[in-house]
Amino acid sequence: MLALLLALPAHASATRTVLVMGDSLSAAYNLAPEQGWVALLARKLAAERPGWRVVNASVSGETTAGGASRIGTELARHSPAVVVIELGANDGLRGLPLEQTRANLERMIRAAGEAGAKVLLIGMRLPPNYGPQYTRGFERNYVELAEAHGAALLPFLLEPIALDRDAFQPDNLHPVAEAQPRLLEHVWPALEPLLDTDSRTSP
Repeated sequence: MLALLLALPAHASATRTVLVMGDSLSAAYNLAPEQGWVALLARKLAAERPGWRVVNASVSGETTAGGASRIGTELARHSPAVVVIELGANDGLRGLPLEQTRANLERMIRAAGEAGAKVLLIGMRLPPNYGPQYTRGFERNYVELAEAHGAALLPFLLEPIALDRDAFQPDNLHPVAEAQPRLLEHVWPALEPLLDTDSRTSP
């Protein structure tokens, strides 16, 4: 029996999952699902990282409260090795209390860590009209949470396209299909190391 088990291909019983918990920026808002950066990530992993798959649990309009309420179910359902958390933009656009956003994100990071998953925290930035105190505090939440919990951090998802008006749909909030590969290129260097190591986040 042992000989038979050893003879099995390594990937036969070792499929690992990247779980993406995001909002409309990760849910391919107003695009075909296969055009979004998360779907492009799934194709990249299928081609370059056999044994990995992507589950996109992103929901358009999601707040950190929604993500925090759902993550336990998603972790139990998919048993991910890596959790990508891309939430907070809707909190910020609604001017929700920074402490509330931070607590929800921390709850998600802790839950992922306790489930044995590594975490990539993807941050956002807000327009300056929200005021310097709020916008700086909003950005600082991501940095401090990543440092406190040993999570990988990508400070700003939209950084490579933020100043390119043609990269956005008419609402000036959601990227067009042509911009999605640039988002994946931006995310990949932060995500790839999590696929190569056995380190875990600290709960």
